[in-house]
Amino acid sequence: MRKSLRDRLAILSDAAKYDASCASSGGKKRDATTGGIGSSGGTGICHAYTPDGRCISLLKILMTNFCIFDCAYCINRVSSNVERARFSVDDVVSLTLEFYRRNYIEGLFLSSGIIRSPDRTMADMARIAQTLRETHDFRGYIHLKTIPDAAPELIREAGRWADRLSINVELPQDASVRKLAPEKRPETIRAAMAQVRLEHEAAGDRTHTGRTPPRFAPAGQSTQMIVGADGADDVTILNTATRLYNGYRLKRVYYSAFSPIPDASSALPLIMPPLLREHRLYQADWLMRFYGFSAEEIATGTHQGHLDLDLDPKLAWALRHRAQFPLDVNRASREQLLRVPGFGVRIVDRIIGARRHARLRFDDLIRMGASMKKAKAFIHLADWSPRHLIDSTDLRARFAPPPQQLTLL
Repeated sequence: MRKSLRDRLAILSDAAKYDASCASSGGKKRDATTGGIGSSGGTGICHAYTPDGRCISLLKILMTNFCIFDCAYCINRVSSNVERARFSVDDVVSLTLEFYRRNYIEGLFLSSGIIRSPDRTMADMARIAQTLRETHDFRGYIHLKTIPDAAPELIREAGRWADRLSINVELPQDASVRKLAPEKRPETIRAAMAQVRLEHEAAGDRTHTGRTPPRFAPAGQSTQMIVGADGADDVTILNTATRLYNGYRLKRVYYSAFSPIPDASSALPLIMPPLLREHRLYQADWLMRFYGFSAEEIATGTHQGHLDLDLDPKLAWALRHRAQFPLDVNRASREQLLRVPGFGVRIVDRIIGARRHARLRFDDLIRMGASMKKAKAFIHLADWSPRHLIDSTDLRARFAPPPQQLTLL
């Protein structure tokens, strides 16, 4: 018996929850002066915030959870005993438009299992985006999960209609991909990512005649790594992320904690890693992208290659490098201030702007919004000195959460 559209939506929206790489930062707002449906003015994941503060939503679904591949960590693998469903091209187009008209969404994030062949799957996904754009004049945000094994011309076609493309590297180590996803080749994944980078850069260059080339995924590309499905430690993961950022100009690397699945392979762990590990990786990634830290700096002194779960990576680094503190807030460079725990990018910019007019005091930083509970041990001000606080043997204990106590029920 054929499933209803509602039933298929329930199955395929639930199946899409394992894909974290659906950010949309960097998309430019399309010309809305000629009408059309939707708005792509900003960023979105499913529920996210645009640069102007708006919260927007994307319809996040799989086109199908049928798959001819047998990736051990994927609940939709061919050998998995899950309920299957499939949308047609018209189904996805209709759902996207209907959800938009009801003001539920402002865009679409579309992924898919591999059905029949990578080319057939990628062609259907590109046709969905094209139909929305050309037939229905849809101007909302579209993010497509690219099939790495698809023909280059299909990836090019997808980028013509989508705002962002993403290609998952799956796991941080090539050996793990070959072992747990035998149909996938790391070299093919990287080749597809390289194509997206080159197509994106070419779309930004004017031709010798002065014409602008056809658009291609103006919001760039992102990827996702599964954390905890193999034996890779956090240092390995961060080094892989660094290579991806530098090599393919990614907008984001997403980290997804492995979640045990039914009928799992014996090659997989029985339990999922702590979600706090995923959170620490995101914090470390933020430090690399916006605070000038390298993966080596963050990783130095880590326990067996893993980030400290009790402390955020920036605070853990500062405690390991106490000799570099305290910093004189009124004299330190921007790069130095960005390494002070409790100081974010905005706070540092405010400090630099304000100290041009007056010497800053402790209360000035509080009014700026700095987290002085963290920062006070690492800074020097006109009316504040940490004295021996920076050398205190119990400074770590002041920041680390208290140990959990077992209670008898």
